Amino acid sequence: MEVVKVTSPLSRDTASRLKAGDSVMLSGVIYTARDAAHKKLIEALEAGEPLPLDLQGITIYYMGPSPAPPGGVIGAAGPTTSGRMDRYTPRLLAAGVRAMLGKGFRSPAVKEAIQEHEAVYMAAIGGAGALISRRIRAAQVVAYPELGTEAIRRLEVEGLPAIVVNDSHGGDLYIEGRARYQKDPDGPGAQEKGPFSGGSR
Repeated sequence: MEVVKVTSPLSRDTASRLKAGDSVMLSGVIYTARDAAHKKLIEALEAGEPLPLDLQGITIYYMGPSPAPPGGVIGAAGPTTSGRMDRYTPRLLAAGVRAMLGKGFRSPAVKEAIQEHEAVYMAAIGGAGALISRRIRAAQVVAYPELGTEAIRRLEVEGLPAIVVNDSHGGDLYIEGRARYQKDPDGPGAQEKGPFSGGSR
C-alpha cells in the first residue's frame, strides 16, 4: 500500500486530495487538544476574544500525554476517543482547523462539517502511545497550562503514522470497510435455512 507523506499545517488542496483509507505519514507541526481545551477555545470564539494560537490550517491531535521520561521529549502519546470532541468540532473547522487526529467514529454533524470545510479526519493507532511518542521531536505547552496534561501543546512530528477515516468527499473508512466484509445476501448459500436462521424446521 502506498503511503502518502503529508506536512502540517495542511493546505485546503492537500486535505482535499486525501481519501478515506489512505495511509499517511504526518510530519510538521501539530497541536494537542482534548475536550477541556476545546471548551476553552469555543468560549473564546463565542466571546470574540483572541485565541492563544492561529487555527488556520492546523492539525489537532486528540491526545493528553503521560509525563516525559528522564531525557525524553514526551511520554506515551496515544490518541483519545474523538467523539468526546464532536460537540466542538464543527465550530473549530469553521474557524480554520484543517485536520484532526484521534481514534473512533465521528458524528454525522462532524462528517458534514469536514466536507463543508474541505478538512480531513485521520486515526492514529490506539494502544501504541509509546511508539507514537518516538515520532515526536519536540513538545511545548502553548496554551492553558492550568489544564495540566490537557493543556494545548505544540508538537513537532516526523513520520507519524495515521490512516484517513473521513475525507472531504464524504468517504468514511469505517463504513466502507465494514461493507467490504458483509456477506452478500444473494450469494452462495443465501437460500439455505439452518436451525438458527429463522426459517421453518
